[in-house]
Amino acid sequence: MQKQKSESRISVYYELTKPKIWYLLVFTAFGATLTAANIYNVEVSLPTWTLMLFSVAAGSAAANTLTNYHDRDIDAIMERTKGRPLPSKRIHPAEKARNFGLALAAISLVLAFGISFTTTIEQGSWATAFIAFGLLNNVLVYSYVLKRNSRTNIILGGLCGGSPPMIGWVAVTMSDLWTMGLVMAGLVFIWIPMHIWALTLHFKDDYNKVNVPMLTAVQSEKTSARTIAVSTFVMVLFSIVPFFLVTEDGDPMVGQIYLWTAVAAGALMVILSVWVIAKPKEKASWTLFKFSSPYLAVLFIALMVDSGL
Repeated sequence: MQKQKSESRISVYYELTKPKIWYLLVFTAFGATLTAANIYNVEVSLPTWTLMLFSVAAGSAAANTLTNYHDRDIDAIMERTKGRPLPSKRIHPAEKARNFGLALAAISLVLAFGISFTTTIEQGSWATAFIAFGLLNNVLVYSYVLKRNSRTNIILGGLCGGSPPMIGWVAVTMSDLWTMGLVMAGLVFIWIPMHIWALTLHFKDDYNKVNVPMLTAVQSEKTSARTIAVSTFVMVLFSIVPFFLVTEDGDPMVGQIYLWTAVAAGALMVILSVWVIAKPKEKASWTLFKFSSPYLAVLFIALMVDSGL
């Protein structure tokens, strides 16, 4: 009986971390590591893989936990979120969640710095800096400062999404960090607004109920749909950039496989965004939201596969 209760408690805290979100972020870090290793023919040690993946997982989980703690008041009002662990009081008092999030944040920073001992002090320091930036941007900038006050919240608050690929890249090399590494981070950063705006358009009434000025909740449906379509088009255009990048030695980073995968996947996203313009409040925005995560995953899979050939 005690074991069953313990397992149930573990599952509640696991739910608190929003695993569907950090799974994808960890995957982008994994993708960046493997892509960099393929391009530079570097063998990444098992300790480096372990430190990198667990630092990103702990950091992402920490950010989600701490934003859940801050948003527990509005989550209790919104239909979509009132069943979460804090508003449903499955974790009580709420300070337990805050302390759990802070512990995860500390663990993520320690693990990131641990990369210094399996690679170089420069790589470990940059990995730690990217983890710290991601936490500060997501928790303080997005959740505490912008989310309830500005319609630009998810744009400026979405910079943290680029941290996992940057951490994955520096775990392998410092070469081309500010070209290919930054572009992979940019793929996540540019993807985030479209992903969130599609969600908030679908749940527009929920966000208006708690006075959270998400862009697609405070604008008209037509304007919101156009905003989503434009952001999707920009995202698809940006997804082509890796094809044009070369290493410091002049070799291409990726080739035709990535290019045509990005074009085909991007064409589908553009079609879905046009559907949102035609029917913004029906299934279109929700369908775009559901397809957006696999789309990002497909881009990173294509980068890994093409760079390894």
